[in-house]
Amino acid sequence: MRVVCVYRDNEDYTRSVDEWLENFRRQTGREIETMSPDKNVNFCEAYDIVEYPTILALGDNGEVHAFWRGRNLPLVNEVLYYML
Repeated sequence: MRVVCVYRDNEDYTRSVDEWLENFRRQTGREIETMSPDKNVNFCEAYDIVEYPTILALGDNGEVHAFWRGRNLPLVNEVLYYML
């Protein structure tokens, strides 16, 4: 399973996303893939990502198993579930 966090740098929410990602890494020992919507336009269009930050849990075939949008970031355990 692939988990991706799509967000922009230098936005008012960037610090909270960076802190959440670091907290996730410290608690789980796992990394979440990050990408910029500006550099990955095709990915964002394919998954209809228009709100940032967005976290996607994708299956091996690219199907979306779960997603979280907006500034209310999910609990670490909610995302970790899809990585195990």
